Amino acid sequence: MLAKKTSKNQITLPKKVVTRFNGVDYFDVSTDGESITLRPLQLSRADEVRAKLARLGITERDIADAVKWARRKA
Repeated sequence: MLAKKTSKNQITLPKKVVTRFNGVDYFDVSTDGESITLRPLQLSRADEVRAKLARLGITERDIADAVKWARRKA
């Protein structure tokens, strides 16, 4: 199968490939310098936020404390 890059750096994926990933709108793109790899993503925005909070070590308690602090009267 061939895919051609347009002048706008866009590539249309062959229908045979796309039909294997029904419902996927986003792909993670990576390269090793010689090849391009596409991995289907089905993350919601909420999943992305939860993952970032976990990476940062922020707990539900931290968020509750932050909300409490923000709502206190000056």
